[in-house]
Amino acid sequence: MAKLYFHYSTMNAGKSTVLLQAAHNYVERGMSPYLMTAQFDNRAGDGRIASRIGIGQAADTFSQTEDLFKKIAARLDAGPCACIFIDEAQFLSADQVWQLARAVDDLGVPIMCYGLRVDFQGQLFPGSATLLALADEMREVRTICHCGKKATMVVRRDAGGRTIKEGAQVQIGGNETYVSLCRRHWREAVGR
Repeated sequence: MAKLYFHYSTMNAGKSTVLLQAAHNYVERGMSPYLMTAQFDNRAGDGRIASRIGIGQAADTFSQTEDLFKKIAARLDAGPCACIFIDEAQFLSADQVWQLARAVDDLGVPIMCYGLRVDFQGQLFPGSATLLALADEMREVRTICHCGKKATMVVRRDAGGRTIKEGAQVQIGGNETYVSLCRRHWREAVGR
């Protein structure tokens, strides 16, 4: 039976690595996965999912205004597809997560979403909040804080290494911008 999965974590936990490995397992068994990532996150190049450890794969992209049910239905009409993989799932809109749930229910295709749970201010992303509400299964991809505890939060830093406490929820960046921390060290960093 098809399910909607949400694999979540902080920055630098290896979510994209896990996604790419899972997709590769399908290919090794002669099945076709369909990979998608957020259109505006082109750190690895346009239409590409890449991991910090050096592996990557071409992917289709989605914008926040696209109807993903229609996009997935069109892909399924084009030929066999064993599983849908979505990277940067925090950038999905709430409506798009409902569209994914409909694709699972009505089209019978499993969908695996990978993304951040919270932003640098400790707030849920809209896509992540809706995935937490609708996913059939959720799995945490773990990483650690500099103290060795599990990291559950992320801070945004400026070029000088100072913690940024305000700003837009979305700012594309990697290790140069974000640091994953446990809640205690996040609270210390943001003064909470």
